[in-house]
Amino acid sequence: MLFRNGRESDNIEDRREEGGEGGGFGGGRSIGVGTIVIALVAMYFGIDPRVVLDTAGVAHQRPPAEAVHRAAPRSAAENELARFSSMVLADTEDTWGALFKEAGGRYEQPRMVLYTGSTRSGCGVGQAAMGPFYCPVDQKVYLDLSFFNELKERFRAPGDFAQAYVIAHEVGHHVQKLLGISEKVQRARERVSERQGNQLSVRLELQADCLAGVWAHHADRARHVLEAGDVEDALRAATAIGDDRLQQQSQGRVVPDSFTHGSSAQRVRWFRIGLDEGSLKSCDTFNTAKL
Repeated sequence: MLFRNGRESDNIEDRREEGGEGGGFGGGRSIGVGTIVIALVAMYFGIDPRVVLDTAGVAHQRPPAEAVHRAAPRSAAENELARFSSMVLADTEDTWGALFKEAGGRYEQPRMVLYTGSTRSGCGVGQAAMGPFYCPVDQKVYLDLSFFNELKERFRAPGDFAQAYVIAHEVGHHVQKLLGISEKVQRARERVSERQGNQLSVRLELQADCLAGVWAHHADRARHVLEAGDVEDALRAATAIGDDRLQQQSQGRVVPDSFTHGSSAQRVRWFRIGLDEGSLKSCDTFNTAKL
């Protein structure tokens, strides 16, 4: 991407020196292996950790005091990732600010929390194993930068635009929050079966993928930020974190009724729709028969 020297966001909350030391979610109840597996699969690029963790009784527990320590000195590579992430967030601010203004609204900028290991959020304790997530309660994106190494090594999706896609997807959830979509989906999920609730979650997640594409469309049109190979980087990332791919890796079989984020093909398709068309209208995943 071509904004290595671009503006950095003022909405970064750097908690990396508060780094939690892994291990559990804190005192009180313990969580079973099954819950951890569900969290790992369902919460990559998820919107709200409480959906999984509230059922385990751990969402609002604090990490034990002894698990908090001062993080090791940051490497130059990590600092560069933090800087790049800040520039991506700044670019989403510029893009969505302009789009909301054009529609007669005002874009409320989210904050992005950089942390190491674990941290507290308005949605409970966030851990690196969950992957990046957006918490609608405090309107913050949470990111442990080590996820980008996992994206490269485990998911075989390297490249700075793949990293930008991760952040843009979570910011997409913030846009859904501002538009009232997230709340409507959450209320609807409370009235339907688990299977139907999963289908609603899939549509919400695919819309966030599409909104990430909308951001990329307008950012490139306004600032020419994309280079050769960037789109392929993002498509590899979208493919790598599809529910079918993750389920096959974690349990050796695919169960479509349990999808919460969409298949690899669906995630690629909706990101591409947003990228090609660049409009919120094109991202209406809730009124289409074909996902």
